[in-house]
Order: sequence, then C-alpha cells, then structure tokens
Amino acid sequence: MKSTFLSLLAVTFLLISCQGQTNKTAEQTQSTINLSIDAKSFVDKLSTTQGALLIDVRTPDEFASKHLDNALNINYNGASFVAEIEKLDKSKPTFVYCLSGGRSSNAAAKMQELGFKEVYNMQGGMMKYNALGLSNQVPSKTGMTMADYEKILATDKTVVIDFYAEWCGPCKKMAPYLDKMTTELRDKVTIVRIDVDKNEALANQMKVDALPTIMVYKDKKVAWQNVGYITEEELKKHL
Repeated sequence: MKSTFLSLLAVTFLLISCQGQTNKTAEQTQSTINLSIDAKSFVDKLSTTQGALLIDVRTPDEFASKHLDNALNINYNGASFVAEIEKLDKSKPTFVYCLSGGRSSNAAAKMQELGFKEVYNMQGGMMKYNALGLSNQVPSKTGMTMADYEKILATDKTVVIDFYAEWCGPCKKMAPYLDKMTTELRDKVTIVRIDVDKNEALANQMKVDALPTIMVYKDKKVAWQNVGYITEEELKKHL
C-alpha cells in the first residue's frame, strides 16, 4: 500500500512539473514577436505604431543613397552591430529592413535572441518596396540606363543577365562559374552581371525584387528567368 501511494505521488509530481514547464515555455514564446511581413503591411504597421524604432541594416553607402524616413542605420555586417543594437530600448516595437530581406531577417532573429520583445522584418526589403511603387524618392540616375541595357540585347547571341549584389551570398557562390562561362561560351553567349546597388533605377525598371535574378534572352526577348541560386549545369540547360 505504501509503495502504491509513493508511486502515485511521484506520478502526480511529474505531471505537475511537466505542466509547469509547458506553461513556462508558452509564456516565453508569447513574450516575444518576430514576424516577417510584406512591404505594404510593414509600412502600414509602422505608420500606426507609436514609439516604434526603424532600423536600416544595410551598409552606410546603401543607406546614404536612399532610406526610409526616420530610419537609424546599423550595418548588420559591421563589427559593432551587436554593440549598437544593445543600446536600443528592447521594449519598443522594432522594424528592420535591408535591400532584399536577407540581412534584416538575420538581424531580426539576432535581436529576438538579444531580448527585443517585438520585431518586424520587411519581406523583400527595399527592392520589393520600390517594385510596389511605395517609394516617393527618385532613384539615383547614375548607373546603366534602359537604353544601355537594350544595346546589350542587340546581338545574335544568347544573352544572360545576372542581377546581383556584392553582399548576396548566393550571388557570390554563382560568380566563379559565371566568370568561367563568360570565357568558355563567349562565341555563343554574352554574360553580363549587373550590380543592383550601383544600378538601382534599372533594377526598379526591370522589376527585380529578389537576388540573384537571372534572365536569359534570345532574339531580345526573355526566354527564361530564375530567381535564387542555380547551378551551372541547370543554367546551361536553358542556353
């Protein structure tokens, strides 16, 4: 009898302990918010949230070229990112963005890890923001024009356009084989890499809102298009 009573007591204690751990975990989960939302929702929520912090996690050069009003620039790839972020009020709703959403997504995760209670990341970043026509700023007129772009297509060769950025991981991974293909296939294929940071106006006109973006042209028309990393073998299938 005593043994049965002790067994029941142990089971009861275990159940209560597990329930307490479950409730604690639920409370911890509910205490923080880390959401990626589309550009339009991001802007709308930002405009109606009192006391919000707006963080641009791009490089200082990117920030200087164009940024959202009242944004604070803290470079995600900078050595002092964590130290600068730690100075902010973690209890305030915080909105983060970058060029295409990758760096800001990582930054949002890091901020949640550091104790920020409410973080919102702009999906697609400034590229999606611009593509939706939300910007009231005119892109820099420097860089390649549409006329320059059309001249590249004026050839009998197949033309491969690679829209990329220096900070883009998948872009860096593709760069070596694209450079190799430029030499190997030069008699039949023209490969042109276009840095979206230096050619923002053109990227907007071409509605490039994610990186890398590959466009394959034949007879001046887009024959195939891909967004995101692609292998050399797969790309060659479409040439």
